[in-house]
Amino acid sequence: MIPMQHSLTQGPITKNILLFALPLMFGNLLQQMYNIADTWVVGRFLGADALAAVGSSYTLMTFLTSILLGLCMGSGAAVSMQYGSGETEKMRQSVFQSFLLIAGIALMLNLLVYLGLNGILWVLRVPAELCPLMKDYLFIVFLGIAATFLYNYFANLLRAIGNSVVPLAFLAVSAILNVILDLVCVLVLDWGVKGAAVATVFSQYVSGVGIGLYTLKKFPQLCPKRTDCRWDRKNLANILNLSVMTSVQQSIMNFGILMVQGLVNSFGTVIMAAFAAAVKIDSFAYMPVQDFGNAFSTYVAQNYGANQPDRIKKGIRSAGLTSAVFCIVISVLVCAFAAPLMGIFIDPAQTEIIAAGVQYLRIEGACYIGIGVLFLLYGYYRAVNQPGMSVILTIASLGTRVALAYLLSATPLGVTGIWLSVPIGWALADAIGIGYYLKKRA
Repeated sequence: MIPMQHSLTQGPITKNILLFALPLMFGNLLQQMYNIADTWVVGRFLGADALAAVGSSYTLMTFLTSILLGLCMGSGAAVSMQYGSGETEKMRQSVFQSFLLIAGIALMLNLLVYLGLNGILWVLRVPAELCPLMKDYLFIVFLGIAATFLYNYFANLLRAIGNSVVPLAFLAVSAILNVILDLVCVLVLDWGVKGAAVATVFSQYVSGVGIGLYTLKKFPQLCPKRTDCRWDRKNLANILNLSVMTSVQQSIMNFGILMVQGLVNSFGTVIMAAFAAAVKIDSFAYMPVQDFGNAFSTYVAQNYGANQPDRIKKGIRSAGLTSAVFCIVISVLVCAFAAPLMGIFIDPAQTEIIAAGVQYLRIEGACYIGIGVLFLLYGYYRAVNQPGMSVILTIASLGTRVALAYLLSATPLGVTGIWLSVPIGWALADAIGIGYYLKKRA
């Protein structure tokens, strides 16, 4: 049985990281069901245009929510350090300050995206015939930004104290509900892309509100007391350093992907639809290693707070080996089964779309070890209070990807150049991150 809550500062290293990571992995695989359910229902029953519109919307929503996710991850890192060092009063104060800070940002973000919806579609270079579909979908999906904040805030709070099971439970209920509502709203009620959006938003609020209420009731050590509800500048500065820098890292990463989405859109509906389906498969494939990186980050943060550098070094070796083995296995599977995987989302008669998606998956899939290492580096630098280094790695990775995508796509390589730019960016960032670690260690 996976323990509900435990300290990662003692006991067997590999076993504890894996036990903590497993609920994270299952949780994010379930979270991917939100988008995969939309993609499957829309792609199978509403056609290529609807799939292209929902796929481009997914990239945009990933960017927007990454801002909030980064803030929540950063505040969770601060709480995790304080949990590791036994500073319970300071930890509750961090909860009070970070919640108000991120909630305010979420409300501002929600307002801005509604006001700038037309401008967003223009930046994404969305074909005119797809704009009405994307507007219909986004107008509803934007309502779920607040729910995304609530879920990710409380989920990261619980993970910070070693509890990765409760977030999984709420996500499981929400993901199953989303699949059911997708089928009802699209197939039974015939609401089209609006139905897919309604299903997603309703499910998000179930998980967001549910986990918030559960945390406040069942985990009193995280609930601020009246004496904790004050602004401590030094503590706030630490929260801001971790939260803002992690948010910048997450948003830069997804902004780069958003810029690539705009380039992909310029190649027409076939490539848009192929990219929409292939990205879902891609994300689903390497999501477990991303979660393993987040679990490793919590492990490092707790031991950093407890001042156990030797245990951190042992954890680095263990995590590196585990991540590498997983990435190699997944690479082989994705490359071997690329065509059947595309067939899950695309009608087999759409051979041109499937062929483009298979090419993408085989190029990216062969190089998953690159992003596996990068996720570990992100987690490590966030956990040792050096979030700025994560930003540098993101700029190196995504800057290379975006620049090469635009350069190579203008050559005879065409869209293949966009696919090739991704693993090159991963490799460059890995080299920088490992080189900096070895230099600091020397």
